[in-house]
Amino acid sequence: MSSAIRATDRIVAWRTATIREVVRETPSATTLVLDVDGWPGHRAGQHVDLRLTAEDGYQATRSYSISSAPEDDAVAVTVERLDDGEVSPYLVDEAQPRDELELRGPVGGWFVWTADQGGPLFLVAGGSGLAPLMSMLRHRARTGSDAEALLLLSARREQDVLFAGELPALGAAVTITYTREAPAGWAGYARRVDRDMLAEAGFERERRPRIFVCGPTGFVEGVARELVALGHDASRIRTERFGATGG
Repeated sequence: MSSAIRATDRIVAWRTATIREVVRETPSATTLVLDVDGWPGHRAGQHVDLRLTAEDGYQATRSYSISSAPEDDAVAVTVERLDDGEVSPYLVDEAQPRDELELRGPVGGWFVWTADQGGPLFLVAGGSGLAPLMSMLRHRARTGSDAEALLLLSARREQDVLFAGELPALGAAVTITYTREAPAGWAGYARRVDRDMLAEAGFERERRPRIFVCGPTGFVEGVARELVALGHDASRIRTERFGATGG
């Protein structure tokens, strides 16, 4: 993304986004591929605000991570449904190609990675926290980066794994742990992420990896705490968390 993009362009301006494609990722999650008027570009790891307006004028705004690479010709956001939410049920189950939304962004400059920063790269995701990390992995693949990358993904069940068909093709070593129900015959991890798992699935602290952790607040805080306990430099751990915000 060009450094000439102004902060006001990145954060303030609302733009019209037209849905190009709707991709069902899991029973509860959908990726919306958007064509955005005047899109200034983004960095892997950033997010956007989406605003919906009802017929009576009521508006609801929610933030969603960008899952597409900066090199892609459209902006993709991956949304997981909150059954009692105001916005996510519509985006996951009802939105259709050619529907229009309002979009503001990209937002965020802390939780970002660019290929020229290099690696090694250790990505830790809880559920839909994979979305911004997917942007990083796609960016790495599109640029031909040789930065070594490891992904540790925590999912409830096999059917909850986002981007399951694409992950093996992105050139990163992927480790999955299932916290509720593992597939039949599964020989891998089947528990919540803990210190031993982070040590086994990640890089040694001596390699000083760049670490990105995204997921629910409790997950992120616990993972970050265990990484520091393993001796990783806190300044090289970037976190992005989400919680119940009305969806």
